Amino acid sequence: METDKIHESRLTLTKVQIEICPLCGGTGWKTVVTSEAGSADRRVTRCDCQLRARNAALLAAARIPRRYEHCELGSYTADFPGAHPSLAHAHLVACRFVEELDPRDGTGLLIIGQIGTGKTHLAVGIAKELILNKGLACLFYDYRELLKEIQNSYNSTVQASELDVLRPVFETEVLVLDELGAVKPTEWVWDTVSLILNTRYNDNRTTIITTNYADGSSAEADERHGVRRLNRDPTLGDRIGDRMRSRLHEMCRVVKMEGEDFRQKFRSASFR
Repeated sequence: METDKIHESRLTLTKVQIEICPLCGGTGWKTVVTSEAGSADRRVTRCDCQLRARNAALLAAARIPRRYEHCELGSYTADFPGAHPSLAHAHLVACRFVEELDPRDGTGLLIIGQIGTGKTHLAVGIAKELILNKGLACLFYDYRELLKEIQNSYNSTVQASELDVLRPVFETEVLVLDELGAVKPTEWVWDTVSLILNTRYNDNRTTIITTNYADGSSAEADERHGVRRLNRDPTLGDRIGDRMRSRLHEMCRVVKMEGEDFRQKFRSASFR
């Protein structure tokens, strides 16, 4: 029995030794030596292991769905081969957005395109780059899921309040809001969308949005088609309100993605 305890202690000690960072010895700080004008200057800075640990925690807290965990900017062109030229342009815009992002500026992206053109892939890829390479806190929410969580908070049996749900949405440095407009518009939906977008706009928070709906106001679409709303395809203005669509144009740079549904294309090809 005593021998087993000694063996277990040795294994534990070995495990601890393996996990200790060789650069900082587990302190979280490393010494950096710089030479200038023949003299050496020693200073202490955060160790890389701490930065990696923080970024890993940020990535885990970002709520990226399992289906999209593999999505990266580097794999985008490979996952959508031979696609419409607008997708290559969107990828270029996304890469430049990551490089040039100033969190104090608050300008985001409004990514518009049909189903299956890779909007969510691109948005998740941006978020992962910002987390892992810039250490920025990002949060992913499906628009439908967010509204459902807010509605559930009104149930007296649920522990979380509406503010508990909305606080991280308001405060995260970068919010990815996927499938904007996917819920049938009501006054409550419009009020909730207005609250989220206006709060982030006023606080200069960066928001990345994807939507399947064409970028247009309801009034413009009615006039252009010469028909009532029920007899034409709905626009983004129809789904979130013209006022909020206008706000999005102040908050975001618009990126339009065209082309066929790649998921449907690959699904059809697999049955041939």
